[in-house]
Amino acid sequence: MTDAADPKGTDRKTDDAAGNFVRDIVVADQQSGKHGGRVATRFPPEPNGYLHIGHAKAIWVDFGLARELGGTCNLRFDDTNPTTEDVEYVEAIQEDIRWLGFEWDGLHYASDYFEALYQAATGLIEKGVAYVDSLSEEEIREYRGNYYQKGKESPHRSRSVAENLDLFRRMRAGEFKEGEHVLRAKIDLSSQNMNLRDPLLYRIRYTPHHRTGKTWCIYPMYDYAHPLSDALEKITHSICTLEFEAHRPLYDWLIQQTEVFPSRQIEFARLNLTYTVMSKRKLLELVQERVVSGWTDPRMPTLAGMRRRGYTPEAIRAFCERVGVAKSNSMCDVGLLEHYLREDLNKRCPRLMAVVRPLKLVIENFPEGEVRMLDAPLSPEDAAMGSRKVPFSRELYIDHDDFRQDPPKEFFRLAPGREVRLRYGCILRCEHVEKDAAGNPVVLRCTMDPGSWGGHAPDGRMIKGTLHWVSAAHAVPMAVRLYDRLFRVEAPGTSEEVSFLDEVNPASLQTVTAMGEPYLVDAKVGDRVQLERVGYFCLDPDTTPDQLVWNRTVTLKDSWAKIEKKITGGGAAKPAVKASAAAKPKEPKPKPGPAAEVAIEDFGKLDLRVGLVRTAALVDGADKLLKLEVDLGEGRPRQIFSGIRASYPDPQALVGLRVVVIANLKPRQMKFGLSEGMILAGGGDLGVHRVVTVGDPAKPGDRVT
Repeated sequence: MTDAADPKGTDRKTDDAAGNFVRDIVVADQQSGKHGGRVATRFPPEPNGYLHIGHAKAIWVDFGLARELGGTCNLRFDDTNPTTEDVEYVEAIQEDIRWLGFEWDGLHYASDYFEALYQAATGLIEKGVAYVDSLSEEEIREYRGNYYQKGKESPHRSRSVAENLDLFRRMRAGEFKEGEHVLRAKIDLSSQNMNLRDPLLYRIRYTPHHRTGKTWCIYPMYDYAHPLSDALEKITHSICTLEFEAHRPLYDWLIQQTEVFPSRQIEFARLNLTYTVMSKRKLLELVQERVVSGWTDPRMPTLAGMRRRGYTPEAIRAFCERVGVAKSNSMCDVGLLEHYLREDLNKRCPRLMAVVRPLKLVIENFPEGEVRMLDAPLSPEDAAMGSRKVPFSRELYIDHDDFRQDPPKEFFRLAPGREVRLRYGCILRCEHVEKDAAGNPVVLRCTMDPGSWGGHAPDGRMIKGTLHWVSAAHAVPMAVRLYDRLFRVEAPGTSEEVSFLDEVNPASLQTVTAMGEPYLVDAKVGDRVQLERVGYFCLDPDTTPDQLVWNRTVTLKDSWAKIEKKITGGGAAKPAVKASAAAKPKEPKPKPGPAAEVAIEDFGKLDLRVGLVRTAALVDGADKLLKLEVDLGEGRPRQIFSGIRASYPDPQALVGLRVVVIANLKPRQMKFGLSEGMILAGGGDLGVHRVVTVGDPAKPGDRVT
């Protein structure tokens, strides 16, 4: 049992791929002949935890650009903090990168450069732009000031070059305690950029290093090791996430002062997902507090956890391409990731049958002991996947959710006196229900239409419901883990009043014993399948010869759940009541009152940005909507649907306008596509709504206040 799609296949750009401003910069440099047209990137993880979905975007950017432009990409472990690093993480990171479909050109460690970094630091001291400081950590923080108060000089800032060189050499020799001395750069204590207020370059640590052991007891800070390691590897484009933007002046300062290869740092927006935390500290806390079983728990956003859950590298790469590379941070709906996952799994997964909550069904007019082998395709959309044989017998299992004793009007599944079609089988009718003492159904007594094999009624009557099933005598018991989102709120960890641990979804994992068709017995760990009408599943490594363990990767869309919610307003379904002639006529709907006022403090929460309309078009099947692509200076245009068609019968009149966009709204999945913002428009009593525009010199992405 294998996936139909080639896991090593190359990705192609799709029509809905978003922009990538980093690529534009790199291509421009290459075409101008900078660095001889050479492109060299690197991916520099710290080996203090497992990679997560946010890192997948960075990997896709770093390795993908190098692959596309004929360049190189190094994997460099930033192992400058021995207190948090482990070989386990080093190995896991390499496995994750290869699983995503990438291979590095050079494998390096920051520890490879410890001697070179030390010599460069000595050179900075000799130039008079670095000094050994003996203030405590608290005192250094106090002396540096804050955003409202300038820093002041340490009493040790004026030490001579000779004294600084002597102290730094003795730091290396292990003559001092941890925290007794640090090496700092001498830059600008009055700078508004806190990173330039004499930042730390080296500190003392006596923890053995996972590669160098006890050779070193002083370790470089990341902000120091980062640019010099890039320079030593002659990295042309050092691509970082946006939080390092304020660190770029220090990056450039160190390169200039040490007179090394001029690598260029470029920052892009990190990936943020709803219902997810990306902080390694918080992920570690989830592991340590045993909220999850470990870094590879399928509920975790780690790549190892997602792989175990059943995610494919192709789906993740397609998602990264759709999200694109922007300059400003935003929140991406996890539903978009699940959309690309379903798209990919639908192409590659065989479709099989299993019953998650078994309810026994007996076909009274099917002979006892007889077994009929039905031929069923593995994929109705891809005949090349072949078929399998499914045993059909007198006793079957169907899902409890497919039966109702008192069904609502729009429930087309099984109920007393109703008919349904069995997938690949026949039409049957429920004649009698056996119940337990509590009144719950335990056995359904049914009869089949002998002339309906294949699911077609001989008299042409319409059967609306089709159920999946398994033969009771041939069913394979399986442990099925039904995973849901780990957090019950969209933005966990953002409230000051509530710990993110208190926002964990208590129903994020339910384990049930399901019954599957015999074909599932041959599955191998890592195989993915679609269990029809249930969801996509992946066989877990906890599987044993005696017990299959399946992880639910993602659900299918449940049409009945939506109907039921609509009927009942979210409660349990109620039996439909037939209208009578004496039914009371409907009351006319009251006219809506005036719209509620928006308080000024609420309006201030909106992130209003200038957007340049690049394209505008009518939307087929929508009388009120226009589809626009609006440039907010993020590297890719946003797709926005706006109900202003009546005011702009010719959408081209909008192209080129600088409009005002509410940029911090949650993306909304509409029938016609994903809408990623709202365009401000206003109008009067005549119903004409004109978009709000701004003039020159406003640029896309500028904040509107």
